[in-house]
Amino acid sequence: MRRKYVIYVLVFIFVSWNFVTYYMVSSRPREQATADSRKITHRLEDLQDQLRQQVMEHELILKLLQRERKGIEQDIVHGKITRLNRHIANVKDRPGNGDSGVIGQVPVKNNGEVDFSKVILPVLVFACNRVTVGQNLDALIRLRPSAEIFPIIVSQDCGHQETANVIASYGNQLTHIKHPDLSDITLPWAQRKFKGYYKIARHYKWALNQIFHRFNYSAVIIVEDDLDLSPDFFEYFSALFPILHNDPTLWCVSAWNDNGKQGLISEEPELLYRTDFFPGLGWMIERKIWLELETKWPQTFWDDWMRHPDQRKDRSCIRPEISRTRTFGRIGVSRGQFFDKHLKFIKLNDKSVPFSKLDLTQLLKNNYDVKFVKQVYDSPVVSVSQIWKDQFPTSPALRVQYSDKNNFKILAKQLGIMEDIKSGVPRAGYRGIVSFMRNGRRVYLAPPMPWNGYDPSWN
Repeated sequence: MRRKYVIYVLVFIFVSWNFVTYYMVSSRPREQATADSRKITHRLEDLQDQLRQQVMEHELILKLLQRERKGIEQDIVHGKITRLNRHIANVKDRPGNGDSGVIGQVPVKNNGEVDFSKVILPVLVFACNRVTVGQNLDALIRLRPSAEIFPIIVSQDCGHQETANVIASYGNQLTHIKHPDLSDITLPWAQRKFKGYYKIARHYKWALNQIFHRFNYSAVIIVEDDLDLSPDFFEYFSALFPILHNDPTLWCVSAWNDNGKQGLISEEPELLYRTDFFPGLGWMIERKIWLELETKWPQTFWDDWMRHPDQRKDRSCIRPEISRTRTFGRIGVSRGQFFDKHLKFIKLNDKSVPFSKLDLTQLLKNNYDVKFVKQVYDSPVVSVSQIWKDQFPTSPALRVQYSDKNNFKILAKQLGIMEDIKSGVPRAGYRGIVSFMRNGRRVYLAPPMPWNGYDPSWN
């Protein structure tokens, strides 16, 4: 009897458990089912993006193989069979082959020295929804001396079809890649006005990863879709790449002078400077710099982040006296305010300078600093009013001395140069010194000696 009772109890418990389980499953909230449906949809969209990316990579590989095949066939026709092995080796090492084991390196001669004449410097163009991107692409294609040395990769965000059509119209003159993540970015109400800057930073990280990890390039020239170019744009960057590569105290070359307005510059397009301020607006970095930055890339305001001491690490950039780029893009995330007040007045260089024939080793830190500091501090100290009155007609250069952040801003405004400071560094500044022209005379706005470095609290 006791055994029969135990069996009844166990049966009751089993039936009750199944009933409760059935009830919980059948009464599952509709909201949960909807959430699961959304998750599945997002997962499918991610898979679709991944497949689309793989298709693009395979198409690029196919184009490269077709190009190599054509080259080999031409060699065979002309009896140059001995070059076949070189062609086959090149296919393996060409960028865009999707092989993550191939690391982009600069070409090296038999004696171990870098062969700078064979360094590939791709131009990465950032595009979004400006159909005027054609103005920039026309200039790049017209001015570049070699499509092999300066391949053009256009990275498009925003998914704007009209802009995509313009880019596609250039066919195999460039490579068109599309940012797969077009999702919205959720921000607090007070931050929503900065959403565009968040999307730009996200796009930059993705595109630069493509350049260095997918295409395996060793360096890149970065421009945006609203830049006009000087006739020596490519000569400028190719000639300065060896200096960038050989000087560990440099981390970029920029085509931009923040104080490059007419009246603030000398009519000497060959003049080049070191600057501690990251200028942007047409700039070049090496692979090693991106590998350093990518893991900590910011969510927004990437350019100001680059100017922080944690990224700059006391390194400098090269900048020109006369800018090699000029923006024509009034409409953008800044809504044209900075363009109307400043950018549209920057002078674009219109003369070609044979930089590759000049001695650019003067820009190496050990050569540059001694000469530059001597030039600055050998110049007589004057007031702003004395500059305007031209009271030192025989002196080739003059120095205006500032004492602190506020004093710098006051003097900069009086002299008509950029007043803002980022992480302690004034625009176009080097060792705290800003060099420009006023009344036809070289002027240095400089701190007193000895210089003790930048104060990052100056902003």
